Amino acid sequence: MGKVFAYIRVSSREQNENRQLDAIQGLKIDEIVIEKASGKNFVGREKYQVMKTQLRTGDLVIVKSIDRFGRNYTQICKEWEYLINMGVDIQVLDMPILNTRDNQNGLTGRLITDIVLKLLGYVAERERDNIKTRQAEGIASAKSRGVKFGRPTSKIPKDFIRAYELYKNGFIKVKDVMSMCNIAKSTFYKYAESIKC
Repeated sequence: MGKVFAYIRVSSREQNENRQLDAIQGLKIDEIVIEKASGKNFVGREKYQVMKTQLRTGDLVIVKSIDRFGRNYTQICKEWEYLINMGVDIQVLDMPILNTRDNQNGLTGRLITDIVLKLLGYVAERERDNIKTRQAEGIASAKSRGVKFGRPTSKIPKDFIRAYELYKNGFIKVKDVMSMCNIAKSTFYKYAESIKC
């Protein structure tokens, strides 16, 4: 029997992987691979790619759910097939039928696994599309109600306006304005651009 890898993925740095770590408690795991990357493809996932180079025939890759494996239907199916052809087994904890190590029912078992995999891969990709659609709709709705996104614009201090007039008329230099107003050069140009508009 080969090594057992647990692959844990969340989409962003803000997301927490504890739910997936809890799911593998009590299982015999040789190596845990935690990745914070989008599930839209496998290419951009550095840690997954490193894990893949370590996999050998007889190894097992465990994931909590198929959407943690990926969210692109075509790529999930392709990657699944690639690992199976390598002789690597895959176990999806929340879908026991997607456990290639225990599912030794020959062609029938493989057919059922393939059907379920394709269905769940499709659902994972649809959910990714739905998330993007809901996000776009939410942003559009908020904008229509006057919600502003991004950093709030700061008011230009009055002392800058007076110092900028002196600069504009050639009485002082940029560094003098920066010193008088206690601002950085980038702030000077940002304020100056705002005044011109």
